Amino acid sequence: MSIPTVQPVRLVIAEDDFLVCEEIKRILRNTVYEVVGEAGNGSEAIRLVLELRPDVVLMDIRMPEMDGLEASRRITEECPTPIVIMTAYEAADLVETASRAGVAAFLTKPPQLAEIDRAITIARARHADLMELRRVNDELQAALAEIKTLRGILPMCSYCHKIRAEDDSWVDVATYIYKNTEADVSHGICPDCLREHFPKVHASMVID
Repeated sequence: MSIPTVQPVRLVIAEDDFLVCEEIKRILRNTVYEVVGEAGNGSEAIRLVLELRPDVVLMDIRMPEMDGLEASRRITEECPTPIVIMTAYEAADLVETASRAGVAAFLTKPPQLAEIDRAITIARARHADLMELRRVNDELQAALAEIKTLRGILPMCSYCHKIRAEDDSWVDVATYIYKNTEADVSHGICPDCLREHFPKVHASMVID
């Protein structure tokens, strides 16, 4: 019986401190994690994520050119990826700001392997939930876009039965329905109008 091969979790590390980056790589050596890219600033992190499509990004906050929060926001918009922020401290306002930027989990530096494991697991789970929520929301928005309903009171002429449109023009009912709903209109004639306008035809259709 063959042992299933464990797929490595591909990481991009965005950290401008060389020693911190080397320490994280040392911790991750001989684990399920594979560092596929290293960035020294936020702009480079975005480029690597778009190019390499990693499973997770370990993102420092304070970096030159572009900080980790802005890079996280851009990555979330352009190439949604689970992001773990690495910081020397964790404050409530930082957590809220980072969450709005798309960050799913946090690590306090210097991290330990167990902490990295936990943060990556949380980030991937939250990211999966977010992607599912986006998918459902997109389907809902698409469905709503396909459905047009008439609501409220329609101003209709008592004599010719035309409807006053939003631009104050008066249009017949069929035209209004066609322009404001997804319904189409087929024309026929009701029994009352058939009797009034075509009495001979109506009489011939009456069965004693």
